Amino acid sequence: MEGALVARDRVGIQDFVLLDSHTSENAFLDNLRKRYQENLIYTYIGTLLVSVNPYKELGIYTVKQMEQYKGVNFFELPPHIYAIADNAYRVMCTEYNNHFILISGESGAGKTEASKKILQYFAMTCPTTEQLQVVRDRLLLSNPVLEAFGNAKTLRNDNSSRFGKYMDIQFDFKGAPVGGHILSYLIEKSRVVYQNPGERNFHIFYQLLEGGEEDLLHDLGLERNPQKYMYLIQGHCAKVSSINDRSDWRTVHKAFTVIDFKARDLENLFGVIASVLHLGNIQFEEDSNGHAIITTGSQIKWISKLLGVHLSILQEALTHRKIEARFEEVLSPLDVDLAFYARDAVAKAIYGRTFTWLVNKINSSLANKDLTRKTVIGLLDIYGFEVFETNSFEQFCINYCNEKLQQLLIEMTLKAEQEEYELEGIEWEPIPYFNNKIICDLVEEKHKGIISILDEECLRPGEATDLSFLEKLEEKVGDHAHFVTRKLADQKTRKSIDWVDFRLLHYAGEVTYCTVGFLEKNNDLLYRNLKEVLCRSKNGILRECFHLSELDNRRRPETVATQFKNSLASLIDILMSKEPSYIRCIKPNDDKAADKFDDSLIRHQVKYLGLMEHLRVRRAGFAYRRKYEHFLQRYKSLCPDTWPYWQGTAAKGVEKLIKHIGYKPEEYKMGKTKIFIRFPRTLFATEDAFEFRKNRLVSRIQAKYKGCLGKREFQKMREAAIKLESCWRGVLARKLAKKRMWAAQTIRKGFIHRKQPLNRNNKDFVRLVQYTYLMKLRDHIPKNVLDKSWLKPPEIMQETSEFLRKICTRNLVRKYCRGITAQKKAQVKSELLSFSLPDSVSCFQGDAILQCEHFFETVTKLCILAHKQNVSVVQGSLQFQISSGKEGTMVFTTGQDAQVYKAKNGQLTVVSPLQ
Repeated sequence: MEGALVARDRVGIQDFVLLDSHTSENAFLDNLRKRYQENLIYTYIGTLLVSVNPYKELGIYTVKQMEQYKGVNFFELPPHIYAIADNAYRVMCTEYNNHFILISGESGAGKTEASKKILQYFAMTCPTTEQLQVVRDRLLLSNPVLEAFGNAKTLRNDNSSRFGKYMDIQFDFKGAPVGGHILSYLIEKSRVVYQNPGERNFHIFYQLLEGGEEDLLHDLGLERNPQKYMYLIQGHCAKVSSINDRSDWRTVHKAFTVIDFKARDLENLFGVIASVLHLGNIQFEEDSNGHAIITTGSQIKWISKLLGVHLSILQEALTHRKIEARFEEVLSPLDVDLAFYARDAVAKAIYGRTFTWLVNKINSSLANKDLTRKTVIGLLDIYGFEVFETNSFEQFCINYCNEKLQQLLIEMTLKAEQEEYELEGIEWEPIPYFNNKIICDLVEEKHKGIISILDEECLRPGEATDLSFLEKLEEKVGDHAHFVTRKLADQKTRKSIDWVDFRLLHYAGEVTYCTVGFLEKNNDLLYRNLKEVLCRSKNGILRECFHLSELDNRRRPETVATQFKNSLASLIDILMSKEPSYIRCIKPNDDKAADKFDDSLIRHQVKYLGLMEHLRVRRAGFAYRRKYEHFLQRYKSLCPDTWPYWQGTAAKGVEKLIKHIGYKPEEYKMGKTKIFIRFPRTLFATEDAFEFRKNRLVSRIQAKYKGCLGKREFQKMREAAIKLESCWRGVLARKLAKKRMWAAQTIRKGFIHRKQPLNRNNKDFVRLVQYTYLMKLRDHIPKNVLDKSWLKPPEIMQETSEFLRKICTRNLVRKYCRGITAQKKAQVKSELLSFSLPDSVSCFQGDAILQCEHFFETVTKLCILAHKQNVSVVQGSLQFQISSGKEGTMVFTTGQDAQVYKAKNGQLTVVSPLQ
């Protein structure tokens, strides 16, 4: 690892612990970006592995690579997932203890692929026999089966795991894999009956329809077109170009054979899957009494056949509910809404329990019958912290799980640090960190936590609703520092919280949850008479999943949240008994594109994965620690006393070496078997000196070392300058973004209300339109009287534009007239005197009727003649065409003074003085 520090400026640092600015999120991202751009997708934080999904093949998972990492010290080679797997395996074999590898990250970050790579590594590098080969194949092929039934296409990932999975791989005393066991957590049953737009149901439904043989589909009553089934088309993407359902079906079918599924098992399994599809197509309508009746006969017949239940009993169970009175049972008819609820509840219950049966079936095929002690390596592939636009009950459970795992990570990291310090005789310095136990208690505390309050609302008599649950939360945990609702929030925060929401301040940030559906999803009730039907099913899988003993148990089953809390507590106990390794998976962009590094998205994941907090804990003491033998072997050439051979103990040699190099007392500590170096820069300086020494240029060592110091100082200044530039660019960008957002909102709001009278909604928009038009008009004003062009105005500027055009015309005329010389005036006057009326002047009984294109010139001439001959102006009016479809009127009248003006009614009025 130390050798790679030479190229740290170009490819970054392999271990974030060695970052100088370890508290800087920008420095963290910068190092991650450098490595990603060089196709180096793995980086350590101590023994934690950060993995960035490359979205392309890198050729780093070959058998040669596996052999390269096999049996090698953890830090000897560049970071890799094989190093994590090999380190866990070697320590398990040498110390004979149990390990687990926790893989987390958001959907699309590569968690499932990471667990596959680890399984492949164990399969290829561990000793095996022909008998063990069967176990190995079953371990590998259990993945495609679980993915088919537990994974689905979401908006973020085409193969998103919709359940949590913990797999124990069992090894014998020789280190050979001999068995396994799988635990599943919180399968997303609601996906069976509903999918968001752009998402699909579980893969197995589409694989069966696309890849199943014609005879199989015929026996199941299915058609090959997924568009025929309501449970498959709600996301409007039954067909996805990036998913080959036919090929995946072949893989799953092969896996069934290897995992030892019998023909009868598969017949029952496919019967259950087909029944779920038929259930989705059952429709209800009201009869004359308002009760639900089934309108589709063929679907219910197929369900009856496939599940092996009586048709009439099944019909009755889907449209009635059995209510237990004190001494009798009464069947109460369901309305249409409750009938649909009952139908969906059956579909979810069947699929959920079948998935549990499937996991148990795989476990039975992986079970090792030898009772001798085994060591195990556990793989935990769990959903990462989720924050969506709308966060519901599922996100609440998932994020609670991540709170617990974060608590476990910090506690086990601190524990490991403290144990190593004590083992080496180094004084332990308490490390300040955020303890998220307060958040875990808020969720899970008995009688006081959110889960207890939710269960209380679900189980209490009376009308319980999601809003009453929210009110109970406000009443019981409203004063908690990490809980807030709209009612409890301050004025500023209240705007971002709806009336049905509550907000939790998780370790990773704030998440707002919508309580709508919390009670229904937590109850997950199945009506008793429906359970009776399923318990008496002739389908072998359902007989194993629904036991008649359930009908005798009058106690209400545990809620979903309580089941999840208990299973999570059991998982934590399992993990606490093992040595941990961690892999944090990061998705570089939402487009699944190679070589695209989205800073904001990755910054979001770094925060929600708790990487900065983990780095801070890991760096709180000493950044670097190394056994004396390894440290001396690498750096002994830097001291004349230790080069080329050192005769004493390794500890004495290291002490002599660091004194020669010039370590200050505060920069290091000497343990029993290791040297502890506090600051990364101390290690960097040592490594740089070692590189110079390798060139055997003794005469230039001092000059080179000073150059190194100068370079480091320059790098600090450059980083500071870059940081300042980055901050300044950020300020400018935020200002610009704010301005653009205001402009966009103003334009949008104004555009919507643009045809309304001027008001506060369109005022800014109208002013902007006016300003824009006037600015453009300024550059397009006619230059002379003969130029009739005029910039076309927007609709709201029509009247203003016409008024401006007239003013402009008058101004041009005035300007033109003022520019006429006396000689020109005389010439024009003579021309006017010689002007004769056109031929189209007719007189009837003394009235003159004019038809002339040059109307105003004719009137002017008439006025001149009238003035000369003392002709009186008769009161009346003239009609004339202004433009196509529009007329004008000129009114003649008498008054005290001669004047021409525009009357209030818009008519041009000419006043002649009284004679």
